Amino acid sequence: MFGRQKSDQQRAAPAPAPAAPGGGAARNIETVIGATAHFKGSLSSDGGIRIDGIYEGQIQVAGNLIVGESGKVIADVSAQNVSVSGAVKGTIQASGRLEILSTGRVWGDIQVASFLIDEGGFFRGQSIMPGEPDMPMLDQPGGAAPGPVIDAER
Repeated sequence: MFGRQKSDQQRAAPAPAPAAPGGGAARNIETVIGATAHFKGSLSSDGGIRIDGIYEGQIQVAGNLIVGESGKVIADVSAQNVSVSGAVKGTIQASGRLEILSTGRVWGDIQVASFLIDEGGFFRGQSIMPGEPDMPMLDQPGGAAPGPVIDAER
């Protein structure tokens, strides 16, 4: 234990974590909630979080949040980027991007700067994008103003 020589196997660097389907969102993951874990409460972190278990409550992440395929989250979420391969029920605020991957399911309102949903992914809720421009006034086709109606039967 303490003071013993470590075997070659123990001295080897730990294997890197498998890449998450979310691409860039997998960088800088500091906290992992494993598939057998169930947490309730308020969670905040300056780094990234990956959830493969069950989480209920509130999540505030300065970095990225990844919800793995086995992950189930019932929470109001605030993060830089969010990648969902599992299930999320609650509001999501992302200053960057929300990705709902092919196995991902989201029930709730989202407020995001960028939104991507893969084929097979599911989203039910309202989407709001900050800085959204006003709806443009639509002109009639060809830009022509409506003219008098001509009766063709005369």
